[in-house]
Amino acid sequence: MDETVAEYIRRTVLKIPRDEIKMMLQKWGFLSEAQLQTLNFHQMKDNISQEVVQLCEENSADIKQAAVLDIIYNHIYQNKRMWNVYQMKKSGDELEYFDITDFKKKFKGRLQSALKNVTITFKVYEDNAIWIRVAWGTPYKKPNQYKPSYVVYHFRTPYVFISASVLKSNMPLLCQALVVASNYHDICEMELRSHSLKSLKDIVFKRYSQNLQTYCTKPLPGWNVEPENADIRIIHENRSEKERIHRLNEEVFGSGPQPIIEFAQYRLETMFKSDPKMDVLDKKEPFRCLVRFSSPHLLESLKSLAPAGMADAPLSPLLTCIPHKARNYFKIRERKGLFPESFVSP
Repeated sequence: MDETVAEYIRRTVLKIPRDEIKMMLQKWGFLSEAQLQTLNFHQMKDNISQEVVQLCEENSADIKQAAVLDIIYNHIYQNKRMWNVYQMKKSGDELEYFDITDFKKKFKGRLQSALKNVTITFKVYEDNAIWIRVAWGTPYKKPNQYKPSYVVYHFRTPYVFISASVLKSNMPLLCQALVVASNYHDICEMELRSHSLKSLKDIVFKRYSQNLQTYCTKPLPGWNVEPENADIRIIHENRSEKERIHRLNEEVFGSGPQPIIEFAQYRLETMFKSDPKMDVLDKKEPFRCLVRFSSPHLLESLKSLAPAGMADAPLSPLLTCIPHKARNYFKIRERKGLFPESFVSP
């Protein structure tokens, strides 16, 4: 076994919490049950990693087998990576047919024809998702296994979730390989990102809805605390206002937990309005701006603005429509013809 492969396996094992090493090695399936029985999982992690490397040497492990173990780790700890959402579009009404073998062949062929030194590893999961790990090299250097790109693609859907490496110059190659392999034509970034891959899936697959059909008008715990000798009219007005804010918040955001979004961005375009007699604007050019939101938990932050008294209720649709805007962003880009040329397949 190559020394670089042995070191990579050792570092991967060191990343895994001690109590989960055996479970992940079993999921990996590269080592037999008899070999796993010889491991002492109660010793120091460094010693465990060395023993795992020795067993992998007996099985003649290569970098592809090591990469599968890394995929398993990142699948379980997917929140350690930052994920971006991309949406693809077909050029016509093609049949919804997907062949996993054909997809792998086209994806590898496209990347390897453009870049010789690249390691590509696939793993299919039960939720109709294929995880792709791409370690990038250069014409003169071997692939860097410690800075790979991860792609999660759900069969028969136009959505792709990418956690890219620091080499942004490789993104056009990656996107081209995706549209060719999946028989799509265009690909566009939805400008929505988060560490929570599950939340991003909930939004684009419409497993999350902001609006509820029924509303909860019961006051929150602690609302009935009334100061002594307070004017009954003031108490009633304060309680009514809090109930109104709570009801409007429920209508917009619902009562359940919000998907975890850490970054959202979209473009605004509007026209200045002025008195025609003043003739302030010589040209009727629209005003364009780029709006960016960033927070550890963006939707929960927006939801808390009105109850905290930092904004009027209901919130502006510009704030509450972020998940909906994200789903429709691709249609906006399509209508305006804003697809990046480097992301269009031949």
